[in-house]
Amino acid sequence: MAEQIILASGSQIRASLLRNAGLTFDIVVPRVDEDTMKSAFLAEGASPRDIADALAEMKALRVSHKHPDAIVIGCDQVLAHGRDLLSKPETPLEAIEQLKSLRGNAHQLLSAAVIYADGKPQWRHVGQTRLFIRDVSDDYLVDYVDRNWVSIQHAVGGYKLEEEGSRLFSRIEGDYFNVLGIPLLELLSYLTLRGTIAG
Repeated sequence: MAEQIILASGSQIRASLLRNAGLTFDIVVPRVDEDTMKSAFLAEGASPRDIADALAEMKALRVSHKHPDAIVIGCDQVLAHGRDLLSKPETPLEAIEQLKSLRGNAHQLLSAAVIYADGKPQWRHVGQTRLFIRDVSDDYLVDYVDRNWVSIQHAVGGYKLEEEGSRLFSRIEGDYFNVLGIPLLELLSYLTLRGTIAG
C-alpha cells in the first residue's frame, strides 16, 4: 500500500507545485504561532536559516503527532535582509515600505522543508536564493501594490515573483522553486530515493 503523504502547509503555491510534479497528498494545516516563535528565535540569536528550518520542523512535528503513519512535509520560508527578517505585510503601506527597503540591494529567501515519518525527522533541506530588486521609483511601487494587494498580502516581502513581481527584479541567484517557498527538486529526489514516489 502506498504511503500517505501530508503537506503541513496552507500554501496554495506549494500544493500546486507538488500536484504539478505528480504527487498525491492530503493537506493538514498546522496551528503554529509563527510570529511568536520567530521573535523567540531572534531573541536567542538564531540565524535566519535556523529559524526557517525550526519553523518547518515544528509544522511537520505538529501534524505528524496526529498522523504518525504518514510522511509529513513541513515547510517555511524566511526573508532575510541584512539583520532583519521580513514578514507578510499587514497593510498596503507596509508592503510599500518593505519593497522600498529592499530595492537597490540584495535580500535572501530561505525555503525550508522537513519530512517527518514514524514520529521522527527523516530529512531536511534549506534552499537559499539571493534576489536583487531594481532601483524602481516610489510611484511604481505604490501602483504595483495597489494593483496587486489582494495577492501579495500573503507574500513575505510584498511581492510574488511568479506574477507582476517579476518586473521588480534585476537578478536572481538560486533555484526558482525556493522563491516559491519549497526546495522542490531536493524534496522530490529524497522521496524518490526513499521509494515513496516512482523515479
